[in-house]
Amino acid sequence: MHKNFKNIGKVVFGRGSFSMLESILEERRNENNRFFLYVVDDFFNGKDLATRLPVKNGDVVRFIDVDPHEPTTEQIDELRDTVLKEHGLPAGVIGIGGGSIMDIAKAVSLMFTNEGSSTLYQGLNLVKKPGIYHLGIPTISGTGAEVSMTAVLTGPEKKLGLKCDWTVFDQVILDAELTVTVPVDKWLYTGMDTYIHCIESEQGTLNNAYSHAYAEQALKLCREIYLGENAGQNPENDDKLMVASMMGGLSLTYSEVGVCHALSYGLSKILGEKHCYANCLAFQHLEDYYGEGVRELKQMLTRHNVTLPTGLAKTWTDEQITAMAHVAYNLPHMWNHAIGPDWKEKVTIKTIEDLYRRM
Repeated sequence: MHKNFKNIGKVVFGRGSFSMLESILEERRNENNRFFLYVVDDFFNGKDLATRLPVKNGDVVRFIDVDPHEPTTEQIDELRDTVLKEHGLPAGVIGIGGGSIMDIAKAVSLMFTNEGSSTLYQGLNLVKKPGIYHLGIPTISGTGAEVSMTAVLTGPEKKLGLKCDWTVFDQVILDAELTVTVPVDKWLYTGMDTYIHCIESEQGTLNNAYSHAYAEQALKLCREIYLGENAGQNPENDDKLMVASMMGGLSLTYSEVGVCHALSYGLSKILGEKHCYANCLAFQHLEDYYGEGVRELKQMLTRHNVTLPTGLAKTWTDEQITAMAHVAYNLPHMWNHAIGPDWKEKVTIKTIEDLYRRM
């Protein structure tokens, strides 16, 4: 297996590096219709970060509430169509927020130059043309969306990413000072996304020296952050988690995720659960697949007084469980990595339904 993937064009890392945004954007401001589209988590509307945006005349700022639902194809199409109609083609898109905002920024940058609905491009290398310039600034660490070549969207038929080389950000700014407002439970859930990325990347058929190198270091950082002597939210650990998030994303890019992420997609598509939280809900019940990792995750939860609910499946209908199982089953790349090329001989819809019933 060989992957010829594109990495981020440029990276700025360090506390206070958000201040470089204006000078970075100036190099691009004369492109297309000479304005930037800022896509910002609504959490920051009216807060200090919003006042620090280097907005100039003609720039468009959209604050987007990502708490109720993850990004949808309909949302991306509407954002693109409205901006094009009212303002024209931006010089670039700047995404500021968590993983959902990163995915929105990546997806809409592609859809500005590709016709039709984003539902047409859910899958691998279906995008026809490069998107416009896009820059990501994560304000929470763990999803790896700042480095991945996928913009995950939920459509009317499936939850699946726009995945190609052009999805990858041209530039990212990694400033851990922007993560100080993250509450402890979300800090842990998103951090566990990095942790689970690496566990699944390591324990599968596509693991290799390249993916292992990133996963090994990211897991080391996660253990220091969540279980070490200085465990907890503090400036040193915030810096470490921002780096671990990027490394976890690079590890899975050259390997793959597995059983937990497949189940998580079903939880998100059918029940609307947020991705990182859904990963944690599923992972705690997968000891027969990822034994040591599951035991360690439970230690991290205990250390930080975070409790995940159990017994949820008792409230789900058989129809919901079957629907989730079909979503998960239709992610063959994940099952191939986790189980092997003969995974269809070992995993059925009923197998997956039983995994959901554990929850």
